[in-house]
This record gives sequence, C-alpha cells and structure tokens, in this order.
Amino acid sequence: MKLLFAIMSDDDAKNVSAKLVKHHFQVTKLSSSGGFLKVGNTTLLVGLEEDKIDKALEIIKKYSSKREEIIPNDLPYEGMDIITCPIKVQVGGCVVFVVDVDRFYKL
Repeated sequence: MKLLFAIMSDDDAKNVSAKLVKHHFQVTKLSSSGGFLKVGNTTLLVGLEEDKIDKALEIIKKYSSKREEIIPNDLPYEGMDIITCPIKVQVGGCVVFVVDVDRFYKL
C-alpha cells in the first residue's frame, strides 16, 4: 500500500479531487499554505495500491496545470516610497510524494 501526497493550488484542487473520486480513488483534502506567494494550497492524501499510482499521477498531471499570472510586487527603493511593479510568476502545477505505508487500518 502507498500514500500519495499531492500539494497543489487551491484553484486546481477541486477539479483534481473530483476527477480522482470519479475514478474510484479515496481522497482526503487538507488546507495548507506556503511557498513563494503565500497563497492557499491544498494537500490531497490518496491511499492506493502500487499498481494504481500511474493512473492517479496521470489524473493529477492533467488537471493541475502550470500557468503564468501577473502579481503586484511592492519594492521599496532606498530613499523612495514603495513602488508597485507587477511581475510574472508561474503558478499551478503540483508536487507529489509517494510513500510506503507499513500499516493501514480502516476502523
């Protein structure tokens, strides 16, 4: 048995979760935060057998897209007021960890 952790943008999580459930994966959704933009993330936990990993990864990859967004960037310059200079950043995508599960109980 394996445990898959998929950390993704909140914007992608609802769709990814729905698609995983549609394909009979059991998914637990956790709110998380962090990263460069300090925006909300979602961590999906999926318990699965090893032969199902590729299918789960295929679904996650398909529905958690990388894209560019323009965000404001407040840069303080010495001796000047804060200047807002928009920058382009890459958002979306997903980080996935797959770990072995020594024991599993469904009580």
